Formats: sequence, C-alpha cells, structure tokens
Amino acid sequence: MRNSVRLAAAIAAVIALASGCSRDTSQTAAAPKESADQFVERLNHELDELGRESGAAGWAYATYINQDTEFLNAKATERTLAYFSSAVEAAKAYDGQQLSPATARALLLLKLGLSAPAPKDAAKRAELAAVTSKMEGMYGAAKYCPKGPESCKDQTQLTDVLANSRNYNELTEAWTGWHSTARPLRTEYVRFVDLANEGARELGFADLGAMWRSGYDMPPDDFTKDAARLWGQVKPLYDSLHCYVRGRLQKTYGADRVPGDKPIPAQLLGNMWAQQWGEIYPLVEPYPGVLDLDVTAALKKQKYDAVRITKSAESFYTSLGFNKLPETFWERSLLTKPRDRDVQCHASAWQMDTNGDVRIKQCIEPTQDHLMTVYHELGHVFYFMSYAKQPYIFQSGAHDGFHEAIGDTVNLSMTPAYLHQIGLTGAVKTSPEATINQQMKQALDKVAFLPFGKMIDEWRWKVFSGEVKPDNYNAAWWQLREQYQGVAAPVVRTEEDFDPGAKYHIPANTPYTRYFLSYILQFQFHKALCDAAGFKGPLHECSVYGNAEAGKRFREMLELGQSQPWQDTLEKLTGTREMDASAILDYFAPLQGWLKEKNQGQSCGW
Repeated sequence: MRNSVRLAAAIAAVIALASGCSRDTSQTAAAPKESADQFVERLNHELDELGRESGAAGWAYATYINQDTEFLNAKATERTLAYFSSAVEAAKAYDGQQLSPATARALLLLKLGLSAPAPKDAAKRAELAAVTSKMEGMYGAAKYCPKGPESCKDQTQLTDVLANSRNYNELTEAWTGWHSTARPLRTEYVRFVDLANEGARELGFADLGAMWRSGYDMPPDDFTKDAARLWGQVKPLYDSLHCYVRGRLQKTYGADRVPGDKPIPAQLLGNMWAQQWGEIYPLVEPYPGVLDLDVTAALKKQKYDAVRITKSAESFYTSLGFNKLPETFWERSLLTKPRDRDVQCHASAWQMDTNGDVRIKQCIEPTQDHLMTVYHELGHVFYFMSYAKQPYIFQSGAHDGFHEAIGDTVNLSMTPAYLHQIGLTGAVKTSPEATINQQMKQALDKVAFLPFGKMIDEWRWKVFSGEVKPDNYNAAWWQLREQYQGVAAPVVRTEEDFDPGAKYHIPANTPYTRYFLSYILQFQFHKALCDAAGFKGPLHECSVYGNAEAGKRFREMLELGQSQPWQDTLEKLTGTREMDASAILDYFAPLQGWLKEKNQGQSCGW
C-alpha cells in the first residue's frame, strides 16, 4: 500500500529552507545597515548555497545509512540550525517597520522555516541535530529478528506480509515485530520534544505544535477549527466505509476476531499502519470479477521495471505541458533498492539545489501501489521545477498540503479508461457494478486515509503542549486511533512500547496534517481541472490526461510557489478561497449511496 506515498514533501520543504553552512554564521546576525529588502535578498542567496550541502548530506544518509553518513548529516543539520537561529535573530531588527508584502512574507516564512527549531544554546543545538539524525537512522536500519540475525526482516518485508497474507497469526506477528523495533526510539523522542519545544518557545510560540499550526496564513486556533470542519464533512463517508469493511472482514476472520460494535484489529487492513486499505480489496470487492483492476499483474506480465514505471509517470505530466525531467534526474535518483547497504526505502522527492537537480528516492517494485506512488512523487518534482524562478524562500508549496496534493490530483486522472489507454487494464466496462468496484478500490485508499491523516498530529500537538506526558505516549496514541479510525492494536500494548515511532514521520519529525489537507485539496483541484477541461460527466470518470487547458491552469498555480497566501493561490485555480471537501463527496456519491443500502441492518460504529 501507499505506506510510502505520502512521504517527504516534508524533505522537500526542509531542503528548501533547512541546510548546513560552512561560512561564518555570525555574518547573518550582524547586518544593522541593511534594509529589510536587502536582508531578504541576501538570505535568498545564502539559503540557495546552504541547501546544496544540506541536500547532499541528507541524500547520502538516506541512500547509504552508516555511522559516517549519520555523522555528516548531523553536522549539516547542526549548521542548519545555527544558521536559522542567527537569521531569525537578525530578522528581529525589522520588527515594527513598514515592509513590502513580499519582504514581510519572506521574514514570516523564515521564522517558520524549520519543523524543529533549535534552542539558542549551542550545546543544545548540537544535541538536537544529533538526536534527529539518530532517530532517522534507527528507523531506517530497523529490522525484526525473532530467531537471530538469519531471521531478520526489514520494514519492506514485513509490510509485504501485511499486504499479502490472510493468516491471522502471521499478520499479528509481522505487525508486532515491526512495532517492537520502535521501542528504543522513545528515549530519543522524549529528549527531542524537550529541545524542539524550547526552540519554538524562543521564537515566541507556545510550543512546537502551535508553531506548526501558524504556517497556514491564519491564526493557529482558526486553523484547528478549519481542520475539524473538513473532517466533519467527510466523517460520515468514512463511517459508512468502516462499517462495510468490518462486516466483510468478519466473514474472513470470524466475529470472535472482528466483533461488531468494536474497532477493527489494525493488522487485518493490509497496511502496517492501517492507514490505507487497498491491499484487502479482494476481501471486500463488491462485485467479484466485474472490472479488471489487476494493474499489478499487468505490470509484471509486461515486464515493467523501475525506469519504465517512472517514464510512464513522466509522460502524464508532459502531456499537460510540463517540461521533461532533466537527464540528471535519471542519473542520480534512487529507483531500486541496493543489495549492498541499508537505505530509507520510504519514497520521497528531493530538490537538491536551484539549478535543476531534482530526484526521487524509492525502492520501486512492479505493483499498482508503487506505480501510483511514482506518479505522486513526480508531482513534487514538477512542483519544484514549476516554481524554480521564485526567490528561494518562496520555493515551496502554497502551504504544505498543496505539495502533497499535486501528484494525488494526477492519480485521480488515472481512471480505468486512462489505464486501459496505456495498456494496463482490460477494456473499460461502463456499468453500475463496475463503477462501484472502482470506487471501492479508490475509497480504500483515499477515504480510509482521512482519519489517520488527521490523528497523527493530533497526538503530536498534545505531546508538544504537555497534555500527553511521556509516561502516557502509547495509551494516548491508541486512544486517538480508536477515536478517529476505529482500529485497535492486535495485542496488548503498554508504555514499554512506542508505537508512534513505528511510523516514519514521527522519528523524522515530518508534520502530518499536510497529508490530511492534501486528501481534501486533491479532489478540489481535480474538479477545477476537469471544469477547465470542459468535462461534463460524473467527476469520477474525468481524466485530464493530454488536456492543454487543464495543464495550463495547473502550471499557473504551481508557478506561484509560496509567494502569496495560499488562499490567493487556491482561488486562482478553483475560484474559492476556502478548502472544501464537497468535491470528495461528489466524487464518491455512487459509492456512498451503495454503502448506505448495504449497511442497512448492520451494527455500525465502535
């Protein structure tokens, strides 16, 4: 499943604004004679240079995990933190001055530029850099070894078990094994929270969570309410899907293991984190055999390798008028898993510099999940390329949810008709049954993800604020997972466990609300692009592949980067200044009606 799909536009954002520097960082703090405009111009130049070292160190560490690359990455991170501390301090000289809108925005984004700002104290800054680097390394190298070194399985192997096995005990062992590898991260994470919170408070925020929520061009409390509003729009659709899936899983595993009125055991949903459920589609398929959706079989039969899969994704974007990927992309990306070393296989897109060095890192296999993931990751890459002419500080998404939504918007155009057009499915069958099958397949990915996308940062916000203490980390995690997702741990959990750490984005400190927002925005974007293309049919049947007008509108939005409030950028494409989930409800209207009928008489909820 797309366990990796939603990874590290965060990395893109950090590389865009977080980097190491070999120059004397005191030069940033000492510039009293500069105007604010001159200060920002210098920052853009210096950050451009800084990003190259940060990108190189981060890439080396992610693609060649050992003690040396960990050390180099930590040192680059330490210099990054030192630079930003100095730059933010220098920027205070312009507080209260009359500034141009662009300069005022640049200084605000500078303040919000790191997902974990360091304390001013040099020793603590070095400690934070070391802790963050160590946690990423521990996660990337983690293996479950139940019977010694010869029995070790890494994350990829264990997630394959979750995706493919239907043996209850085997699923439970794979789930428990991977989650056991996160226990050593707890101590490091507790210290990380203390240090990052201290850095956020020195910048004037209540805690790190409040700082994250300040990055959406609205007061933090208003953003919290807006996110809750969006979840309220889609929750009834999720609840209907949950009820239907639980009923079908009861038929496979028995009511004793999947009882009604209770959360679903997390290991039964085809994904290590129960965040997307597409791998159990064969168990819940509404009309067996009605629609040929076995893209994985077609990829394998046609001998698609990593390069051919990536070329397929590139061709979609170029059909919309985007430029082709540079040759360096093909020379420098990591597209397959090396046999000789540990790497972070979690898919991510990288902007290494502002001279066109863009890459992806993914251990690509010929599966539908990985195909969709590559299309998603190239969305980040084409976003990088689109806003490359913006000043450095504005080279990011309008907000972080935009970056994640771009590739997923393209995924929505990968309709059965499109997949048939490129030879990966059989002839398209237009029937109510085929529509429901297709929508169920998508809902297991798109709709099932929504509460997971919401709860990850709900947990972290509570941790950062102190509402959740270290001695209650795991209990609070599972309370939220049951509340939002209606899933439960397969075995008893205690505070000796650190199950949040089994999800990459926790040790990597990647904010996660962006993914929730992206799942709303992608449908909003998709509807706007389909309207621009003049499409008149049901929204779920629209593909903008090859449409010049839709491509033009898409590119015009992406070229703006983060140069203006996201509301202005959203309005340019959609005509509205508010994120809205109505498009996802329109898209899944056939399935929602079908689920309502099928769930009649069922005991729903948990």
